[in-house]
Amino acid sequence: MLLQETHRISAYVEASEPQPNTILSQVLNHSHPFIKTHISFALYCTAAPLVPTIKHSSMASKRAPCISSLLLCFLVASTCALKSVPPTCERIECPSYDVVDQGNGFEIRRYNSTEWMSTAPIEDISFVEATRTGFLQLFDYIQGKNANNETIEMTGPVITQVSPSDGPFCASSFVVSFYVPKKNQVDPPLADGLHLQKWGPTYAAVRQFSGFVSDDSLGEEAYALYSSLQGSNWASAVDQGRKADPTSAYTVAQYNSPFEFTGRVNEIWMLFSQASSNTI
Repeated sequence: MLLQETHRISAYVEASEPQPNTILSQVLNHSHPFIKTHISFALYCTAAPLVPTIKHSSMASKRAPCISSLLLCFLVASTCALKSVPPTCERIECPSYDVVDQGNGFEIRRYNSTEWMSTAPIEDISFVEATRTGFLQLFDYIQGKNANNETIEMTGPVITQVSPSDGPFCASSFVVSFYVPKKNQVDPPLADGLHLQKWGPTYAAVRQFSGFVSDDSLGEEAYALYSSLQGSNWASAVDQGRKADPTSAYTVAQYNSPFEFTGRVNEIWMLFSQASSNTI
């Protein structure tokens, strides 16, 4: 009972756009003293700086004492240019991909075939509120509220496909999705209000950014990615991808627990297909 209650609080904050003081006041006001103590301890433990985004391979760092300083400098210099895999993916399962290209402010990835459990489109004026609503549905799903009453392991990232409205005061459309673990992809359990998306090999233009995702900053990050692609060989492929699927202008990927206040990694994805990439 207490464990379920704790999970529910964590899920609520996971989908939020929290400020530290807001989290403390909301969570610590919870009625049960055990939960209050548990969450207080979690906040205390995560207040320390987390491991920053790793810019070189862990294997290289382990071998560093055994190789010359010249070789170490070469390894660091040659890998620092790459966007790093979010540290969260060292702890939980994430979809696999290959890095195809890097540019100034963007990375091109080729994702292998993936499956996502997704909400129905959520109409809302706020990305943050829509993502909260969708995430809570998905959290119930992985906690066993599905056709098989099966508990499913948490994965990353949680993604939100965004179809912006025509005006600032009109509702946009958001689809929130959970990456289905490989062991469940053969026959993932279904649930009311959710549907399965199966992606074939997919290309993504990606921009990483830090902090908590907010409604104010989201458009700026998406525009920054789109602008960085202009003049590159990938701009036309991204434009073709957006024309092929006008219901999704871009996708937001979030990797971190809400209790991680530093070292957060988020991404903007602009997806396109193999056919679009063949035109380059």
